[in-house]
Amino acid sequence: MNKILLNMVFAAIISGIITALITPMVKAMALRFKAVREVRARDSHDGEMPLWGGLAMFIGFAAVVLLMRPLLTHHEYALSVGKGEHPVAGIIIGAAIVAIIGLLDDKIDLKPWQQMGGLLLAGFVAASLGARIDGITNPFVPPSPSGVYDARNYIDLGAFAVPLTMLWYFVATKTFDFLDGLDGLASGVCAIAATTMGLIAAAKGDEAVALMAFALAGACIGFLRHNYNPAAIFMGSVGSFFLGFVLAGLAVVGTAKIPTILAVVVPGLVLGVPILDGFRVAAVRVLRGKNPLAADKTHIHHLLREWGLTVKQAVWVIYGLTAAGCVAALLLVYSLTRTGP
Repeated sequence: MNKILLNMVFAAIISGIITALITPMVKAMALRFKAVREVRARDSHDGEMPLWGGLAMFIGFAAVVLLMRPLLTHHEYALSVGKGEHPVAGIIIGAAIVAIIGLLDDKIDLKPWQQMGGLLLAGFVAASLGARIDGITNPFVPPSPSGVYDARNYIDLGAFAVPLTMLWYFVATKTFDFLDGLDGLASGVCAIAATTMGLIAAAKGDEAVALMAFALAGACIGFLRHNYNPAAIFMGSVGSFFLGFVLAGLAVVGTAKIPTILAVVVPGLVLGVPILDGFRVAAVRVLRGKNPLAADKTHIHHLLREWGLTVKQAVWVIYGLTAAGCVAALLLVYSLTRTGP
């Protein structure tokens, strides 16, 4: 366990340093190629801002995840679950796809169907390589008191596993994209959520998942050096898509060994803020006869600003809500590991 924690900290530090160092170069590239965000009615910044900051996080994360593999001698880093299936590779390849979609969206403003197609493609790749939801806990059957796997407690999704997993990736990615509305908000929330997922994975001995989670958290913290209010660069769609997708993938593979209803509850607690806010806003838009994916000023961070909070105050309120959900998730998992399901 101590070795896992040491590797996790090392992964976070290196990822953070790489991200922090290359962000200025990414900023210069964004300005050169005019990948910038003009001031919109719903924005809190005052002038033109460079995008593509998420590219720096992707590079920091991917570099560490790929370079850390040789250090693991006692664990199957690919987390193979079947012949030719490698969930970690699926998440990385899928993340690369959504990052490319985000880069294009930041530059040429893709149409909604183009965004959706790209995100679903990424989800298909990840799911096909094993990072998928193969089944869910049966809520109508009590868990086995011995903790031994019982087929009655599990509903196999069969042919629906891949399409439902694709839908999960899409929903999680888009709801996280909705959260990216204030300086440092999305990157800070992701750092908290990824740290929690890493600790849960470490407690279960899933070193690959733990390293990925801490590499992601480190990349977010490194980016905050340039993105915290007042921000010098925005992560853009490339960042929000990338972060949301990887968090969704970690939620899938990170709860694979939790044989109870907590396999659903834990990701819901960790990602509760973006998911609940996204569903709330989409529902309100539909009830008002609007496009559920259309942008407006009804998200939680907009409401906090309307109530008189500063950007920093609103961001820290949401950090606090996220941390509360993550602490609850950790306590539930800790309780599970001590008492059994």
